[in-house]
Amino acid sequence: MNKRLIFRIVGKFNYLIWLILLISFAVFVTYFYDSNKNKQIIYLNKLLNNTYLSNSIKKITSELKPRYVNLEYTVNQGDTYENIINNINIPSFEKKLFLKSITKNKNVKILRVNQKIYFTIDRRNKTRIINFTIEIDKKKNILFTRSENKKDFTSKIIEKNLTKTITFKEGVITNSLYGAAVEKGIKPNIIIEFARLYGFTIDFQRDIWKNDSFQIIFEEFKNEDGSVIETGDIIYGNLNTKNTDHQLYKFEYEDNKIDYFDENGKSVRKSLMKTPINGARLSSSFGKRKHPILGFTKMHTGTDFAAPKGTPIMASGDGIVIKSSWCGGGGNCVKIKHNSTYQTVYAHMSKFGRGIKKGVRVKQGQIIGYVGSTGLSTGPHLHYEVIENGRKINSQKMKLPSGKILKGKLRNKFEVNKIKTNVLKSELISKL
Repeated sequence: MNKRLIFRIVGKFNYLIWLILLISFAVFVTYFYDSNKNKQIIYLNKLLNNTYLSNSIKKITSELKPRYVNLEYTVNQGDTYENIINNINIPSFEKKLFLKSITKNKNVKILRVNQKIYFTIDRRNKTRIINFTIEIDKKKNILFTRSENKKDFTSKIIEKNLTKTITFKEGVITNSLYGAAVEKGIKPNIIIEFARLYGFTIDFQRDIWKNDSFQIIFEEFKNEDGSVIETGDIIYGNLNTKNTDHQLYKFEYEDNKIDYFDENGKSVRKSLMKTPINGARLSSSFGKRKHPILGFTKMHTGTDFAAPKGTPIMASGDGIVIKSSWCGGGGNCVKIKHNSTYQTVYAHMSKFGRGIKKGVRVKQGQIIGYVGSTGLSTGPHLHYEVIENGRKINSQKMKLPSGKILKGKLRNKFEVNKIKTNVLKSELISKL
């Protein structure tokens, strides 16, 4: 037998030996596992349930997350400190401690719309508030810091180095109020507030025409280099439509109670807003129409306003939420009872506003949800209904009762305030 043949036979024999050994090992491992798997499972459970190991895993994973979380909250109409703190995921003890600190401090008892509150939260170990800051006014904040005993907060007032200036702006509307105001360098929050105030009497889709004009006097707060850091209140506004002036004046009629009145001392606020959404287009009016999805003609019992998804929807008047849930074809909807006469419905929302649920009291202008296309809908829009004494009516044609009317000494005080504002307006115009 030659050498080449011997090597070939030996090679095949070695291969066969290795194959037999591999199969034997696999059988042994399988048998060993099957006969001992219960013991192995018990051992693994003990290992995973080991307190030291469990705590070590928790510590490692917690250290991967940022320890301190900074939160900013902007106060809305109808907010209370209780509903604000309840929206933050912290232990109940921390919430009680926060409310206790607020109650003790007379500087922060009154909440104002657009007021800022800042929180620093420690998310490691026991979740707790490290500090929180509340804006007192445009020049001062109050800082609450955890004391050394960790059972309460100490507070101190921090002065902001800002200068308040009074600014006058005017412009001509060529396309939209918003666009014209932005061109004049007016901040978006001032434009939105201006439109909200006029939203009680002016339909921005049908009452505004090309070459109508506006005037606004408002507060700005600037830092040392002259940059605008914040804006304050609107002091005066005038919207001229079809050569007719619609003036409004800011007036404090009681301590810490401010409203806006026309030149005759009537509040611009009505029982219900005409349009509870800004920047929307009237896409379908009240009355019979062919339903865009169902295909047959039926009564359209509300008014549709087309707007981008996420556009804020406001409560058209003070009231109590009697429904905040899914409404079938109406999708996500909110229903508000304003008084014994009026109720309103807001449908097809993408989501509900913060804290909006059944039984909650809301204020006029408070955000209750956001535009969406839920339910039977062909695109993002708000379906808005007004119910008067149980009957659905056309919200665009109803005659709304007037708001507060100033009389007697208050009216005299308002007239003095109006004269001062008109003089201020003349002075600001002369400086342009």
